[in-house]
This record gives sequence, C-alpha cells and structure tokens, in this order.
Amino acid sequence: MSRDSPGPERGRGAGRGRPLASAAARPRRPRRVVLPGVQRAPHSQARVSIALPRGAFSVVRRCVKKNSSQEYAAKIINTKKLSARDHQKLEREARICRLLKHPNIVRLHDSISEEGFHYLVFDLVTGGELFEDIVAREYYSEADASHCIHQILESVNHIHQHDIVHRDLKPENLLLASKCKGAAVKLADFGLAIEVQGEQQAWFGFAGTPGYLSPEVLRKDPYGKPVDIWACGVILYILLVGYPPFWDEDQHKLYQQIKAGAYDFPSPEWDTVTPEAKNLINQMLTINPAKRITADQALKHPWVCQRSTVASMMHRQETVECLRKFNARRKLKGAILTTMLVSRNFSAAKSLLNKKSDGVKEPQTTVVHNATDGIKGSTESCNTTTEDEDLKAPPLSTGDGSSVLEGRRHSESKTQTESMQSQLSLCFSATTQSCEEKLHAWDSPGQTLELERARSEPLLTPVVPFVLNRAPLRKQEIIKITEQLIEAINNGDFEAYTKICDPGLTSFEPEALGNLVEGMDFHKFYFENLLSKNSKPIHTTILNPHVHVIGEDAACIAYIRLTQYIDGQGRPRTTQSEETRVWHRRDGKWLNVHYHCSGAPAAPLQ
Repeated sequence: MSRDSPGPERGRGAGRGRPLASAAARPRRPRRVVLPGVQRAPHSQARVSIALPRGAFSVVRRCVKKNSSQEYAAKIINTKKLSARDHQKLEREARICRLLKHPNIVRLHDSISEEGFHYLVFDLVTGGELFEDIVAREYYSEADASHCIHQILESVNHIHQHDIVHRDLKPENLLLASKCKGAAVKLADFGLAIEVQGEQQAWFGFAGTPGYLSPEVLRKDPYGKPVDIWACGVILYILLVGYPPFWDEDQHKLYQQIKAGAYDFPSPEWDTVTPEAKNLINQMLTINPAKRITADQALKHPWVCQRSTVASMMHRQETVECLRKFNARRKLKGAILTTMLVSRNFSAAKSLLNKKSDGVKEPQTTVVHNATDGIKGSTESCNTTTEDEDLKAPPLSTGDGSSVLEGRRHSESKTQTESMQSQLSLCFSATTQSCEEKLHAWDSPGQTLELERARSEPLLTPVVPFVLNRAPLRKQEIIKITEQLIEAINNGDFEAYTKICDPGLTSFEPEALGNLVEGMDFHKFYFENLLSKNSKPIHTTILNPHVHVIGEDAACIAYIRLTQYIDGQGRPRTTQSEETRVWHRRDGKWLNVHYHCSGAPAAPLQ
C-alpha cells in the first residue's frame, strides 16, 4: 500500500518500489476468487481482486466483503514456508492487532487459518505513505507537522494503554487512510510489536530499524514503552526539517551519537522552528527512558494540543525539498536490498566469469553525471527492520521473509549481508548541500546491525558474488538500456517499449494515483492516446545516474529525469522526476521488471 503510483511511464519515477516476487510467485493477472476457508466464516467472506505489494511468504490483495461490498486488504501468508518461530510471531501479531481499535491504527478485522495459509484482513489504506503525501503538498508548515505527530502520538498512546510496544515506528509504517485531503494517519506493521506488563522494563531482544533505535536498545539495557517515544522524536525531527537528527557515514559512530543523544538544531533551517517544537523534541529524545516524555504527556504539550496558536504557519519549502530527497534515498535502498535478495533466484555463481556483456544500441537521451560523484567506501542500506529473536529460530528454507503490507524486512544471514554490504558500498556520494550530506550519512545504518546478529547463522541460499572489475562496464550497459527505454517513451513507440520491459512489469507512478500496477495494459493506454500522437519534440536529460550492479543478472538504476517540451501555447516547459528502475537479464537480454517514479507526470499534456 505504497503511495507513489504507476502510470504510463510518461516520464517520471523514483525510488521505493515494492519487493519483487519471482515470476512463479506472482500471478500476471489477478483473478477474483473467494478466500479459501472464509466460507466457513460467512461474516468474513471476501472476494479477492487487485494484487497489492507482497513479500516472500505473503501476498496482499484488495478484497471485497460480499455481503456489504466493503473493501479490505487481505494479507495471505503461506504458512507452509514458515518456521515454528515464525508461526509464533504470526500468532503474536494477530493477537496484538485484535486488541487495537483506533482511528489512527490500521485495524485487523479478521484472522483466518487453514492448512497451508493464514489470512489477515485489514483496513484498506489507499492514501500511501505520509511522507510522500507531504512532499506532494503545495503548502506545508510547522502546524502541519504538529497535526501529523499528534495523530502518531494518538496511535502510540492507544497501544501503550493496551501494554503494547510497537518497536518499529518509522516513515514506512505511517500511512494515510485515503487520498482525500486531511485523511487520517494510520500506524501499520505490528510484526515486531510485543506485549509488556505496564511500565515494566525488560530485555525483549534487539529489534527495530537502525536509524530509529533508542539508546537503551543499542546499550542492550532493559526497555519498554519509551522506545516508541524515542522513534517519535526522530520522526518529528524529520517532519520539521526533512533530515534525521543522528547521522554519520561510520555506523559505529552513528550508534555512539544515538547513545550520547548527540544531536543539535543547526542554522539556518532550525532558526524558523518555534522553541516549543524544539522543546518537545528534546523531551522525546531524552537519553534516560525514565525521564523521557510519555505519549500521554506529549499529547498535552502546548505545541501539540494548542498548535493553532503555538506552531508556526510559515510554509517550509526547504523542509519539503529535503524530505523529497530523504524519501527517494530510503526507497532506493529498499529497492536495492529487495533486488539483491531476488537476484539469488536469477543467477548462478558459476556463470559470473563466463558471461559477456551484451551490446546495447546508443540512444539519443542526454546523460549528465555529477562531477563530484564518486565511489564511497562507507556502506549504505535501506531502513531494514531486524529482530535478534530470528536467530533462535531454524533457518528459513527460502527467501527473505519480508512483510510487504507494512514494508518490513527481516535480517539475512552473515554471508548474504556481507555480499549486500559490498554491493551497497557503491552508493551516492555526499554533495555540498547540508541536507544531502545528512541524508547520505543517514543511509549508513543497517547492514552492520544485521551482521552483529547474523554471525552464527548458516547461509540460507547461495548469493552471487560481486565482481568489481565488471561493474563499470555493466553500469554503462544499464545506463544505455535505460536511455533506450526512455527514447521509446518519448517517441511513443509501444512496440519498442514492450521489447525492453518484462510483460509483468510492476510500477508505482503518479498516473496510477498511489496504486501498484502490474502488466502493460495501463501503459498502453497512454502510448495509444497521448505519446504516439504527440507531434512536438520531447528531449530528456538523465542527471546523475547511479547504477547498483547486483550479481550477474540484476541491477538497479536511480536518476533524476528532466523532460523538455513545447506546450500547446508554444511555450517551452521542463518537468522533473526522480526515477528508479530494476533490471533483470533473462536469456542474455535486459528487461525492466520494476519502475518507480516520484513527482508529477512528465508526459506533456499537449
């Protein structure tokens, strides 16, 4: 239920794509079926329709309750692939979700078990991610940030009243109920949530997402409800300036910063933030959990409960710009990690030194590289959710066990992580802009954390090694095929487009209004009715393409796309989008298997 939408690739895209499933794991055209087992529970009968993002062991589908026509999201888990430990976690998640009924929490309406499958029927949340909605707004102020954190705190206060600790508060788990203006913020993903006894502090395991971990978790001290408040403080900081409070390219130093609470409010971006907002952040990011503000107390803070008179109403354009970059980077990291995991099924290690690069025709699209970009030695990663309890369970037979409804990913084995870590080291270099530097550094937490808890795990499945000396050639190959695909779009050549794309291409782009699109029919409409009839020239410039080679037969490219055209009044126009494409080589031919675009549609509406 991600926000960015698929469209006819009219020329935009970036970052976050859904985790990919193998061709065998995902149906090409979702069919309407009745959920198995629900006939034994008439009140839960649902008809499955549109496929939503899915994970290695689960698929999420839009479904309709037959007796009311009410739409829901059905998370279908293949329990045959789960270990005994994972079964316990699934039962824990369902048990916790059944307790929670709040307008700011994605509600579980039904939990159905049958042989081989388990069904969790949730609210259908169609508004996408909160952070993506913010960057699409024309106006965003400190008061808007107050309204957002107010709703987040309401959800946290509710779960804490029920003695539940979420443990994984982060942007990916903050969704909007719908695309309507003013839609409610919904807290999702209780896969790592735990039950506690009141204000009890205990060691429940090392779990969470690196950038949002609290000092007590990093110290491996007993912890409880305050860990959620710390994460709220990190989120609030980002909501106000668009970048995180703690950052460093070195992961060890990053954790030292968090444990020391070493953050500040630098100029000039914080100069326009009210003292009350900074005060609330300070109370949330208090190192001592016993002195940290509670959710109930935070809701009574003047900046939250009296925002109309306390919070500033000034538009924060710089925050929006930084937040847009923050979104693009974290989504790219998610796409990269997913592709790395999927590529294990696409490649064989023995072919690494034998295969030769395929020739690619040079297209006309302009490519502009940032002269300051380079290869950094530090590691970067997505916001990977980890839980050390996983180490106590038998190793899973396949895949990564990620849960896509909530955007959660479990840690991989040591060997897999090291392979990913070496590949992820070829990432963005910091630019001279302060928020970009901080975002770049923020990307570093993740892989070392997984290594710390994965040392004793056996290798689950072979990982294709990374061949460094082949990388430059492969990167140019991916850039060229991407240019070729964009040329086909600009020329309205659907036939050429289909030859470069996988028939089951999945995409998120603005034209699809926050929905995941699979297949070519959606894109074909725009080729036939707009692109092919466009008589005026279109020129595309690809800025700063970053290619991540993943094994021998998979790669991910991220870039900024500028599209120039002449509008209906004869005036020159330029649009910008941030795009990410995942490529897979099949039978010696590169195919685009996933596309993600952020920003307004780039196809000129002449």
